Amino acid sequence: MSLAKRIIPCLDIKDGRTVKGTNFVGLRDAGDPVELGAFYAQQGADELVFLDITATVEKRKTLVELVKQIARHVNIPFTVGGGISSIGDVKALLDNGADKISVNTAAFKNPALIHDLANEFGSQCVVLAIDTKKEEDGQWYVYLNGGRTKTNKSCFDWAKHAVMLGAGEILLTSMNHDGTKQGFALDITKQLVDNLPVPVIASGGGGTMDHFKDVFLVAGADAALAASIFHFKEIAIPELKKYLSKQHIPVRKA
Repeated sequence: MSLAKRIIPCLDIKDGRTVKGTNFVGLRDAGDPVELGAFYAQQGADELVFLDITATVEKRKTLVELVKQIARHVNIPFTVGGGISSIGDVKALLDNGADKISVNTAAFKNPALIHDLANEFGSQCVVLAIDTKKEEDGQWYVYLNGGRTKTNKSCFDWAKHAVMLGAGEILLTSMNHDGTKQGFALDITKQLVDNLPVPVIASGGGGTMDHFKDVFLVAGADAALAASIFHFKEIAIPELKKYLSKQHIPVRKA
């Protein structure tokens, strides 16, 4: 029996509210994160990802408090990211109900952080989030700071290096596809899935049930993450899971 594919709603948080944009800009309000988290847990989501997209040191305490509130209302694995740069940050989040943490910019700037966190908390707890964009030369590059800063590092090279350092899972977001609802980035997702020994979560572009089918069957993703289609009730998780089941894709019943 192959492992069940996971459906993961994502809460992008800014100033304590859930927001959603397109291609990382044009944010609009999508509701209260505590209510949404509880709703998705009831709907049969397999996990929940919570990203503080404008995390700064001053807001860290607010974030921990919000994580604590959400954790009280959900009974599914809960990943938290945004502004994490030390063992202390991670400890505070895990102590308040997070199950896994996601690192992005801080890990790129200081790759030893991945090794330190994996050593301290175990690889299964460390999710490396990569925001990537396909450029005109056909290559996928890593972007930092919420998609604002381009690097010259290829997405695949960075993912491979991070896994070697101890990252236990990759959360791959295609900036070209983010919020467009035109489908996931199948090529780069498949490249990572085929060449890395850890689960890959595809993110960016989910708009129809077919898109989820494709990212699982064509790209082989272990999980698919989406935000706006769930927040704005365009696709209900129970319906999506019924559809995937009919396509012979193993999912946990909603």
